[in-house]
Amino acid sequence: MKKEKIMWAFDLMTVLVVVVAFLASSVKILREYERGVVFRLGRIIGAKGPGLIILIPGIDKMVKVDLRTVTLDVPPQDIITRDNVSVKVSAVVYFRVLDAIKAIVDVVDFHFATSQLAQTTLRSVCGQGELDNLLAERDEINDRIQTILDKDTEPWGVKVSKVEVKEIDLPETMRRAMAKQAEAERERRSAIINAEGEFQSAQRLADAAAIISGTPAALQLRYLQTLKDIAAENNSTTVFPIPMDLFRPFFEIKPQVNPPTT
Repeated sequence: MKKEKIMWAFDLMTVLVVVVAFLASSVKILREYERGVVFRLGRIIGAKGPGLIILIPGIDKMVKVDLRTVTLDVPPQDIITRDNVSVKVSAVVYFRVLDAIKAIVDVVDFHFATSQLAQTTLRSVCGQGELDNLLAERDEINDRIQTILDKDTEPWGVKVSKVEVKEIDLPETMRRAMAKQAEAERERRSAIINAEGEFQSAQRLADAAAIISGTPAALQLRYLQTLKDIAAENNSTTVFPIPMDLFRPFFEIKPQVNPPTT
């Protein structure tokens, strides 16, 4: 009797284990950002989720797909620009899955495929321009790469929303040459600014001289202002400027020419 009870309990435990295993393999719970592509005997029956999903064990197979935006880091790529400059360019790509069925059925691994496509597109687009354009027109390059990637990944159900060129690594010789060029440009601008300042200063002095020459009283007022400034400095010696008008009669005297002797 006791042996029968043990066997009955063992059979009950076996049934419970089978039921639990059946439920564990047939019941799936998907989060809000997940979708499950379900295959039944190898044929696709649709994308399920989110929430509770019931599968037939041994018959149905589900592949989870994450619909959140993925940040893909594109490693540095060796690129030769159109003006024959060798640089290393890295980027970051933001994409997400819009159609879970296409992402599973139409491509083997959409993550790997998108990564490889991003690398080749980055090399192609950056290699078509010169170094100056690559450094100055980064937004335009980002838009071109994003447009190409988005068009090529659309059949996979993948949407490339943004591409950013992250870093442009220049050779050391090119860095030194660009530093010298920038320094020469700054010196040129400094010389132009100094020359412009001297020109404006000379122009102002010429305007002031023209005003003073036309108004003798202004010159006398300038003399008085100069005396005031000198006296304010507590100097022991005070210099009084003599107006040039006092010497004008002497300048106007013509030297007498002695008549030639015969």
